[in-house]
Amino acid sequence: MALDWSETPKTPLIVDGVTLEYACFGPAPDKALTIVLLHEGLGSTALWRDFPAKLAARTGCGVFVYSRQGYGQSDPTALPKPIDFMTHEAVNVLPKVLDQVGFDRAVLFGHSDGATIAALHAGNVQDHRIRGLILMAPHFFTEDMGLAEIEKAKTAFETTDMKARLGKYHKDPEGAFLGWNGVWLNPDFKKWNVADTIDYFRVPCLAIQGRDDQYGTLAQIEVIEERSYAPVEMLVIDDCKHAPQFEQPEAVLAGVAEFIDHLELIEAAEVETA
Repeated sequence: MALDWSETPKTPLIVDGVTLEYACFGPAPDKALTIVLLHEGLGSTALWRDFPAKLAARTGCGVFVYSRQGYGQSDPTALPKPIDFMTHEAVNVLPKVLDQVGFDRAVLFGHSDGATIAALHAGNVQDHRIRGLILMAPHFFTEDMGLAEIEKAKTAFETTDMKARLGKYHKDPEGAFLGWNGVWLNPDFKKWNVADTIDYFRVPCLAIQGRDDQYGTLAQIEVIEERSYAPVEMLVIDDCKHAPQFEQPEAVLAGVAEFIDHLELIEAAEVETA
């Protein structure tokens, strides 16, 4: 195993000369299925809070979480980011991260931008180690209501103590914010649409979204059900906005545990018929 499998690892994770923050929970990859957590547009390893530990305890899986370049305590990134930064991350960076984790079987679990990155990886990279996808509040295309919320975030960053608050979690809070916000509010990004990546899913997917998500309508997960060749399970959570893992954690943990159980049953059946 290449990395130090612990909550406070000592061995660095370095990809293309960039040092990335990471943490590991639950059993190591040689003992159980691994869940790889991919954070949202302003997220980081620490901003998952206690969710990774709860996820490992509830599912019996190992959980690997890292901060992408420019976030958390990972090395800063150059700005401005390209409009296709999520595709670049999914195709050029994530495969190298996964190679260092050292697993044989894994599920990609992404939130918001992280969910889009997970989807883009599944649709563009042939990786037989990935056995399932969990996409929570993903983005496949822009919507006016979501862009309006991102505009509000820009105003908050400029007029409140938001930068200081982000600084508690990000080494470079200004870079983290502008890297995310700058792309989403770029006029050329309005026509961005990566829904065609769903056509290439070949593993089961659990799609999760809060019914009151302020950054996207239910169309963002309905398109998965409409286009995926592989099985899709839908979990729409009432009284919930953009962060189901914090707003309705029990519903998320129960849904994910059930999905993992389904995957294990599928694998067991495939072994018996092989």
